[in-house]
Amino acid sequence: MSYTIEVYRGKQPAERNFGIYALYVMFYPQLVAGPIERPQNILHQFYEKHTFKAENISEGLKLIAWGLFKKVVIADRFAVVVNKVYNNPSEFEGWPLIFATFLFAFQIYCDFSGYSDIALGTARVIGYKLMKNFNSPYFSSSISEFWKRWHISLSTWFRDYLYIPLGGNRVTTYRWYFNLFITFLVSGLWHGANWTYVIWGSLNGIYLITESLTKGIVNKLYLSSDFLAKRKKAVGLFSTFVLTCFSWIFFRAKTVQDAIYIVEHLFSNLQSSIKLLKPSLLGSTQYDYIIGTLALIILLGTEYLNSRISISLWLKQQKIATRLLIYYLLVMFILLFGSFDVQEQFIYFQF
Repeated sequence: MSYTIEVYRGKQPAERNFGIYALYVMFYPQLVAGPIERPQNILHQFYEKHTFKAENISEGLKLIAWGLFKKVVIADRFAVVVNKVYNNPSEFEGWPLIFATFLFAFQIYCDFSGYSDIALGTARVIGYKLMKNFNSPYFSSSISEFWKRWHISLSTWFRDYLYIPLGGNRVTTYRWYFNLFITFLVSGLWHGANWTYVIWGSLNGIYLITESLTKGIVNKLYLSSDFLAKRKKAVGLFSTFVLTCFSWIFFRAKTVQDAIYIVEHLFSNLQSSIKLLKPSLLGSTQYDYIIGTLALIILLGTEYLNSRISISLWLKQQKIATRLLIYYLLVMFILLFGSFDVQEQFIYFQF
């Protein structure tokens, strides 16, 4: 659709070579789940001469390894608990529901961004550059920032082909809110003809509208308190993550009834339900809890460091022995602690 629209708008010349067009449409690294490539970014690369470059192999394999780490060490391990709780939510209340929702936030992120990393890495190995699809979304301090960092190729797709044609923000305030809401409502439907996705999309639209409506009040609140002003970033990170987790409930739940049950029982019997976090009761083990926690610390620590310095550039500046040691440790961590027996399909394959 992006190709057709871009050609129709006169922003992209029609591709006369059927083989090149077919390669664009069916480019295998990102065919199943993205990133959703624009013709301007990838078509010209099919005409360029590609020669063997060791740097491409190195960068591509590093991306693939990092994607595998996210998928098999974190996402598939967390999937065990998430599936146990969300497939039978009526058997749980309180802490198990909160815990499973928290784990799902990282499961879907590591599952999908892991796939994107593998796709980018695979393309890079054979000499092609695909667009970045995730940029540490859980380090966002607002919902609007989150959607600039999450599934970037889809967010920009809806922005360019739905939100802006509706008028974007160059309209009256009420029409702008309508445009935001419709865009996210449609993005929910894009994931499937299920009311859970519609509610998920609508919730995010409401979040953005509310964020805009309360921006002035929130800023005044921060200015009125030194305590809050010094912790503005932390408050933003925490509130954005909590709101995002809440919306993930509707995304993951099988039915609206299940989602409503989870929301109603999130804070039920918190004192007694903490005993239900015992690994054996959630289909997991103490070992999985320890490895999952360690892997999550590595993930967040790496993403935080990457926001301060370019880890890729830093690695290039290190001695070859140091680089090889880091790569070896990452690969061994995947092989030793990957949850290979779960064989959980990539979540976004269904979309």
